[in-house]
Amino acid sequence: MYLPDPSSSVSYVAARLIVISALLGVVAACSPSEQANTSTYVSEESCAGCHTAQSKAWAGSHHDLAMQDANEQTVLGNFNNSRFSYSGINSRFYRRDGKYFVTTDGPDGKLAEFEIRHTFGVEPLQQYLIELPGGRLQALSIAWDTRRKRWFHLYPNERIDHRDELHWTKLSQNWNHMCGECHATDYRKNYDAATGAYNTTAKRFDVGCQACHGPASRHLAWAQNAESGAMKSPAGARKQDFTIDLAARESRIQVETCARCHSRRSTLSADYRHGAPLMDSHLPALLTEPLYYADGQIRDEVYVYGSFLQSKMHARGVRCSDCHEPHSTKLRAQGNSLCASCHNATAPKAGAHIDISSLGKKNYDAPAHHHHKPGASGSLCVDCHAPSRNYMVVDPRRDHSFRIPRPDLSTKIGTPNACNECHQDRSSNWAADTVARWYGPQRRREKHYGEVFAAATAGQPGSVRDLVTLVKDKTEASIVRATALDLLNRYQDREALVVFQDSLKDADPLVRRAAVVGHERLAAAQRVTALAPLLDDPVLAVRIEAARLLAPADKTIPAERKAQFDRALAEFRNVQVGNADRPEAHVNLGNFYAASGDLDQAIAAYRKAIELDPVYVPGYINLADTYRARGDETSVEKSLLQAIAASPGSAAAHHSLGLSLVRQRRTNEALGELRKAAELDRDNARFSYIYGVALNSAGQSKQAIRILQGAHDRHPNNRDIVGALMAFHRDMGNASEARRFAEKLQAMSE
Repeated sequence: MYLPDPSSSVSYVAARLIVISALLGVVAACSPSEQANTSTYVSEESCAGCHTAQSKAWAGSHHDLAMQDANEQTVLGNFNNSRFSYSGINSRFYRRDGKYFVTTDGPDGKLAEFEIRHTFGVEPLQQYLIELPGGRLQALSIAWDTRRKRWFHLYPNERIDHRDELHWTKLSQNWNHMCGECHATDYRKNYDAATGAYNTTAKRFDVGCQACHGPASRHLAWAQNAESGAMKSPAGARKQDFTIDLAARESRIQVETCARCHSRRSTLSADYRHGAPLMDSHLPALLTEPLYYADGQIRDEVYVYGSFLQSKMHARGVRCSDCHEPHSTKLRAQGNSLCASCHNATAPKAGAHIDISSLGKKNYDAPAHHHHKPGASGSLCVDCHAPSRNYMVVDPRRDHSFRIPRPDLSTKIGTPNACNECHQDRSSNWAADTVARWYGPQRRREKHYGEVFAAATAGQPGSVRDLVTLVKDKTEASIVRATALDLLNRYQDREALVVFQDSLKDADPLVRRAAVVGHERLAAAQRVTALAPLLDDPVLAVRIEAARLLAPADKTIPAERKAQFDRALAEFRNVQVGNADRPEAHVNLGNFYAASGDLDQAIAAYRKAIELDPVYVPGYINLADTYRARGDETSVEKSLLQAIAASPGSAAAHHSLGLSLVRQRRTNEALGELRKAAELDRDNARFSYIYGVALNSAGQSKQAIRILQGAHDRHPNNRDIVGALMAFHRDMGNASEARRFAEKLQAMSE
């Protein structure tokens, strides 16, 4: 299932649709104001009266300036009749009557004038928001580089026109869904599915005090009650006027409060409750490609949370405010002084919430440790332990996994390493040898989960065993173990099923949810015993996944679980209904209806997805699959031809059409479509495999072997391809080749 980039900041509107899971959306439930403690949001100006220092630090911060009305004080770009050319479009930026405008290509591709309504971010780039009909705020893809003082396009190496999903007028660049929750305080999307319009509101359009601390009406009432004696109460008691204490000893509360926005995630529920488990309202992305490299290093724009969960610092209780001053958002110290406050030879200044029992005491800020000249590149802790990557062209982001550089992994699985990021003229072997000489060869013997993930992704023999071992290792981070379960789901293996069942009882909801997903391999009726207890899981993300997988077997749900099932299923539907402005939600509903046997409702849902986004290929493909279930091959072909017309480069659409033509016994046309699919997406082993099988069935065995041999070169551990090559060579009388592939298939099964 294709889903929107689970992101939520100025740059979050800039990523393509990705595959993560089913069930992502936004619930149109009670507003964040309706908290369990009955607190409501108040004017934030009332905070500054008592919290002067914090207010002063916050003023002018990235949180304060996350979004502003466009005016002479806030607009940083050159609107003095400046021009910018991109992909044949000549845009012009100018002012008139105190307002800011751009003439650029609109929804129809024609040049038109648009008023800039809001600025979006301040440094190192500033984007601009334009309001389109229906209350839609859209992020313009031409941004201002605040350092180099120039206009630039967020997709400089692509040709994005008005038909592309990444065009500034499309859903992927819609602020209301993609950005608003994290650039506003007390945000309410307020999408009306009947009219297709937004009436979005917020207490304020920036990240204010209550965005993190929660609604403050009770706290304000306490502060205003001079006769209550509250000022004399212990500090800990005073903080109870808020739902949460962000300085509490338990780091989870603060880290997950920040993760609500500083993570690659999707929103499950608009009913965000400060202090509740993150997965009660949001679903973080796992360490899967292409978001992360195999070893968990940042690749796509994933922000901080997924990386930090992998770190030893997180495991020891370190939280965001230990390094970042939360009101100014600045680092608490500059250079190596920040890291050396804990990592030193004498007295670590770690807070009481941090476990320092394994913290080595030595002088890390010295050439004896970093082996570089002080002050030179490579001498800073972050150079090696938190290297950065550029996103949105000009915005460097640091990897918060704080890992030890492993150039030896680069030689094994091709992942990047901090050493060669600087020493680009040297090989990873050179870097690995140098690290081993400096710190000892033992690092090469330490197997990293990245090696397991890379092997499993490639389908190498022994991957099931290694993934199972990783899942069972409770010393590994939860996000690593959940990712191992996600990869394990590719293997139909008895041992894998056992570990999925065992992991349903894991303490971490990220692991439990991944374990629930793993049960999709079973027939619906076989899921009931294992998944029924998860229907009242304390975390929403787990409950709704269990409900989705149990929906096709609703008749066999035990009577004592029926009420829990009905509630969880209603929550699942609310997730999709609340996300009605996105085609993915309607495809999710369509899949649910199809699995439940209600094909009419499924068809209606898929058509709604296509109506919302005419270039959303999964809507067409799922619609075609439903027609196929009805035996209506004419409608199948029509739907897939529409998909190809909307997105000619979609390998999936060509592949599905090829299969339809096979069923219609139109062999030559089918082979043409299957060939296009295999050529358009050579990384998809399945497309090449099906094309090869179709060629063989059509009597073109030599061509089939040639195609499959090329696919085998790219995917040497794909069992289907190896099995087909064995069978085709055998049928062709190529005994030695058939034996070679038979032996390989046997080895892959051991």
